[in-house]
This record gives sequence, C-alpha cells and structure tokens, in this order.
Amino acid sequence: MSVSVLFMSMSLDGYIAGPNDEPGNPGGDGFMRLHEWFGDFSRPAGALGDLWDEWNPPGAIVVGRRTVEQVDHWGGDNQGVPIFVPSHRPPDPSVANYPLVTYVLDGIESAMAQAKAVAGDGIVLVHGAYTAQRALEAGVLDELQIHQIPVLFGGGRRMFEVLPSRVELEIVRVIDTPEATHIRYRVRR
Repeated sequence: MSVSVLFMSMSLDGYIAGPNDEPGNPGGDGFMRLHEWFGDFSRPAGALGDLWDEWNPPGAIVVGRRTVEQVDHWGGDNQGVPIFVPSHRPPDPSVANYPLVTYVLDGIESAMAQAKAVAGDGIVLVHGAYTAQRALEAGVLDELQIHQIPVLFGGGRRMFEVLPSRVELEIVRVIDTPEATHIRYRVRR
C-alpha cells in the first residue's frame, strides 16, 4: 500500500520560501539556500542515498496549484509519474498538453485517493504548504520528511502557517549532516 509523504526543505524558523515569493520569483528571495544540501541533484552517498532511494522515483505526486503553476507543471513531466493537483477551479486549457497532470476538483481526499491508487507500492510525494495543511486536516497525509536547514529566514512563506488543530507526530528517523538535519515523522492517528 502506498504512503503519502510531504517532502519539504524548511528554515529553522519554519519558512519554505523567502520574502517576495511570486510567479516571477518562485520560492522568493534566498530560496535556493533551502536546497543547497541537495548538491547537484544526483544520488548522494551513505544515509542520504538511502533517503534518495525511498522517494526517487515516487509512484505519484500530489502538488498544490500555486506550486505547480510556478514551475509550469514541470513541463508536464516530473520523473515520469502522474501528477495530481487538488483545486477549486479547472486548469488553464494549456494543461491539456500535459497528459500526466490531472486537476482534481472534488477535494484533497479524492486527489490523494487517486494518487495512491496509481502509486502502487511507491510513495505519493506531496508538495506545497497549503496542500500539505489540507491533507493533514483531512487525515490523508501519512508522513513528513522535513529537511531542516540551519538558517533563519525571518520572513517569507511558512510551512505550517494555519493548521486546524494540533497534530501529533512520531519521529521515524533522523539523519544529521552539516548542511541539514533530515527528520522523518509519521502522523499519529
């Protein structure tokens, strides 16, 4: 059975994007600082390599509309897997050029169920703060893989700005490196 996992790099003060995060400046000012730990985007050695193997490639992706539109739907292909976008409104007609992208108009629960159905034994990779918050609220987000970066942004877009209630987590694994502390949490139900 598939597991849904939020995969997010975050500053110590909880920001996933810097100030001025907008379409012309995706991720905001200083955004790449949150991703320096990743290096050249090839499989790293050691424990980080094991982490890479867990999510690469995923079985499917659930991503928020704002996030996916900022990257033009990854050109319609992110690792060759289906991409599900929960949204309250239909996509722009140009999305029809991206057969792997499906906009789901009937809620996060439906988007996650569809993603899990096609993911098989692979994980469902979750991107986007709003989408992750709604998935937590609906009880359909299983785990969080947070890459805690040793930097304080002081402003920007926070990962957990609005939650409906307290969410209890269980630490599954911690990998500590000089560039980041990688913490995997399971959502307690």
